[in-house]
Amino acid sequence: MLVITIRFTVRPEWTDRWLDLTREFTDATRAEDSNLWFRWSRDVEDPQVFYLSEGHRESGVEEHLRSPLIPKIQRDWPQALVDTPLVLKTTIPGDAWEPLALLPVPGQ
Repeated sequence: MLVITIRFTVRPEWTDRWLDLTREFTDATRAEDSNLWFRWSRDVEDPQVFYLSEGHRESGVEEHLRSPLIPKIQRDWPQALVDTPLVLKTTIPGDAWEPLALLPVPGQ
């Protein structure tokens, strides 16, 4: 599976509206057959920083990149950003989360 994390630094005047701006693309991506997850989180130490964590089956990555919404986000999202987002991406075997062996929960 392809796993991607993107760090977005959002302009202060957009922090409360960022998730609204990204909603259409978020919903469309979550509906893709190859999507395993597409989740937003906010940095607890810097409220201007949002992280996007994505997981996709490798067989559907091309479909995701051909989304008709890509030109729209390329046009609309930069107005809300401080700088170009930073990305980490890698391909890993499997298509599911695994339990963290370092921190087992008794009785589970």
